[in-house]
Amino acid sequence: MKKWVYFYGGGEAEGDASMRQLLGGKGAGLHEMTRIGVPVPPGFTITTEACIWYFQHGGKMPEGLEEQVKEAMARLERVKGQRFGDPSNPLLVSVRSGAPVSMPGMMDTILNLGINPEIRDSLAKLTGNPRFAADAWRRFIQMFANVVMGVPSEKFEALIEEKKKEKGVKEDVELGAEDWNELAERFLELVKAETGREFPLDPWEQLWMAIEAVFKSWNNERAIAYREINKIPHDMGTAVNVVSMVFGNMGDDSGTGVLFTRDPSTGEKRIYGEFLPNAQGEDVVAGIRTPFPLDRATAEREGKDPERTLEVLMPDVYQELIRIAGILERHYRDMQDVEFTVERGKLWILQTRNGKRTPRAEIKIAVDMVHEGLITEDEAVLRVRPESVEKVLHPAVDPAYKGEPIAVGIAASPGAATGKVVFTPQEAEELAGKGEKVILVRVETSPEDIKGMAAAVGILTSRGGKTSHAAVVARGMGKPAVVGAEEITVDYEAKEFRVGDKVVKEGEVITIDGGTGRVYLGEVPMLMPEIGGELEELLRWADERRRLGVRANADTPEDAKRAREFGAEGIGLARTEHMFFEAERIWPFREMILLAPEAKRGEPEAKAKFEEALGKIEELQTGDFYEILKVMEGLPVIIRLLDPPLHEFLPREPETVKEMARRTGLSEREIELRVQALEEANPMLGHRGVRLAITFPEIYEMQARAIARATARLKKEGVDARPKIMIPLVGFAEE
Repeated sequence: MKKWVYFYGGGEAEGDASMRQLLGGKGAGLHEMTRIGVPVPPGFTITTEACIWYFQHGGKMPEGLEEQVKEAMARLERVKGQRFGDPSNPLLVSVRSGAPVSMPGMMDTILNLGINPEIRDSLAKLTGNPRFAADAWRRFIQMFANVVMGVPSEKFEALIEEKKKEKGVKEDVELGAEDWNELAERFLELVKAETGREFPLDPWEQLWMAIEAVFKSWNNERAIAYREINKIPHDMGTAVNVVSMVFGNMGDDSGTGVLFTRDPSTGEKRIYGEFLPNAQGEDVVAGIRTPFPLDRATAEREGKDPERTLEVLMPDVYQELIRIAGILERHYRDMQDVEFTVERGKLWILQTRNGKRTPRAEIKIAVDMVHEGLITEDEAVLRVRPESVEKVLHPAVDPAYKGEPIAVGIAASPGAATGKVVFTPQEAEELAGKGEKVILVRVETSPEDIKGMAAAVGILTSRGGKTSHAAVVARGMGKPAVVGAEEITVDYEAKEFRVGDKVVKEGEVITIDGGTGRVYLGEVPMLMPEIGGELEELLRWADERRRLGVRANADTPEDAKRAREFGAEGIGLARTEHMFFEAERIWPFREMILLAPEAKRGEPEAKAKFEEALGKIEELQTGDFYEILKVMEGLPVIIRLLDPPLHEFLPREPETVKEMARRTGLSEREIELRVQALEEANPMLGHRGVRLAITFPEIYEMQARAIARATARLKKEGVDARPKIMIPLVGFAEE
């Protein structure tokens, strides 16, 4: 019979890191960590093949799966010394998704499965902690009802907020056992009202429903959208990990957190992460409570209380965590994103995976790991995605800018972005589709917001930390993000956010700086980054290995200079019509186009003005060609002669038409008619390129002279200028 289930625990594992496709990233990590002696809660993994089988057979569970799950559960009971569904010594489990490719927050997880009122009461007695038992029961109802039964999580949150108001408290941790038990009853009533079904109390029924829900979550809307955006195949399926629970919500000697072995924003070699005492993992990633830093140095750097850190509160746990983080990074030879839980002073590692990082950090980590002897230069070049190199060349806020930010949050994903404020992912998609730049502003993002996040140029949230959904996803997308800007109050209904007495409405422009966490009103000056440091080193390694030559598209001396700085081996295309996109330069260009017919007919005044316009253009072009060829000394520059889609350059606004009439001597009506006549249905087939030159040979003659004059001048100055000429849109030899 086919093997659908792989067990790990008690120092043994049936799987390993090489089985990622079969066991998913999370499962393969749990099996591998067990093998190398990292403290992992034991459990078992249902394979991705079982998920694929489930979808291929119309939602039926594979044959033999039930027997194998029961066998694995019996083995887990022996390792743990507890029994699933037994109130006298209960075993609770989490049921977690795990695709072969990292998809943070896109699929579903259920914690505390196997609990019911009888087991809750037993847990209260066994642990001597009734609050913990009540909290575990209400959390299970909330997650299970949302993931498996489709009850919106906001409805549960609303009941919790109501209870906190009633008790006059601010934080969830301030509610006691009685409060949570009362809320659990309200939750059960809500589930019945929303679904028309009783909440399942039998642990085995809960387990089968949860396994099926995790399979189904592979094809939920947000997971499909994430795969499409990140070009992940849709036929991989997800594994299901059934893991014995360890509890971070058992009191002040417990907690949960996330650690990156290097800073995922900058790539610096320092521990980076967050910790929440007396909490479960979902509390950190969901951004519901603002977490503490792990270490004193980070707390001091961020202006937070250094006493409220894991290093101070649980020094032994902190030292053990640092030791294990080092083992994991050396073992996987990459920066790791580690989820952990502390249960009554004992550290457990729940997951490790290669950490999402910003493009800048991706480059720095790859180069640093070569210097540390962890990877080779070849591996570093292959590890950095080409689009990451492109993304580090994004703008940043000019450090010389002295404007005051209206708010400061947590710098979650670097780079700066300016755009119009929108409050819904739908609005972000719609406006971005019209070519608008938008910044998505949310209280906190959720996986449902994924399409809007992809459409926005930047993300701003009022809640959450560096490991919240918004931060992780934005870093993966290489988009600027500022999270946890607590001064901001977002009002979705009024479509505005407030900072003190300032009100910023939908459609107003803001700038966010994901490198500093600052939020500014309006557009602020930006700087383009320079190539240097790790990027220069990585590109040198790439250069030593490549076989292709790279030339740039550059239409101005500034573009050419930057291209050379970036290592281009010449210019493959200099589009001469683009040299006239500036406001002052476009006038003689328009005069040339509009006066060409009269000049052709030999009308003296029009011919004189046409030649005058050509003369101005020639001077401008000679200057441009001189500068571009000088910058590119010793390298080829392919200059494409004029190829203007004429109608794109012509005046349309009444004021511009009036000015053109004054300059050309044509009437406004004549100009309007000419503009209409030159309108092209398909500009690629229009009166442009070589066709324009055949009609008006003077244009290419002028350009040939400009190139020759610029080159001759440079040769006299001892500059090795290498122009090449491209004649555009030639269809056959006679042209």
